[in-house]
Amino acid sequence: MSEQPLVPPFTRETAESNSNVAFKKTTLEKVKKAQALWNTKNPEKVVLAYTEDSIWRNRDLFLRGHDQIKEFLVKKWQKEKQYKLRKELFAFTDNKIAVQFWYEYYDENKKAWFRCYGLEAWNSETKLLALSGLPEDWTFESDGRMRKRQMSGNEIEINDDQRWYKGKSSDEEYDQVEITEEHW
Repeated sequence: MSEQPLVPPFTRETAESNSNVAFKKTTLEKVKKAQALWNTKNPEKVVLAYTEDSIWRNRDLFLRGHDQIKEFLVKKWQKEKQYKLRKELFAFTDNKIAVQFWYEYYDENKKAWFRCYGLEAWNSETKLLALSGLPEDWTFESDGRMRKRQMSGNEIEINDDQRWYKGKSSDEEYDQVEITEEHW
């Protein structure tokens, strides 16, 4: 994938267009680039995808700016060992993208595996409508960096044999895991 950021607007035409020079990367690629970036587990790299004054809500935490985001990510990945994330495009319009995501990690303190589920849906008028209280939406600046990130997720404890990404080590392998309808 190109290092050039995808910039708004996010429309069906720009999502499907590979010939438009300004949109060489599709909206789908933006989601997969975010997936790959988060799977580096490198807060210094991840934070560069966000504006300096980026606003985050991550479950019950409210963060603003690179320093708070980096501190959050450092703590997150100190706790969440063997973190593996998959994101899929759910909906998009103008300068917003909605994603569905799943990630798994091992908590050494609890000696247990966990999976987190997140989802956001849009109604027919493209107004945000959260389902099951599990939204994640991304709002972008014109330069392609994320200005606002809203995330909620539900975690469940899973057994080792329930892990989807067991033995997988790349984004391509995570994307090949079949996630059944009950989990979408």
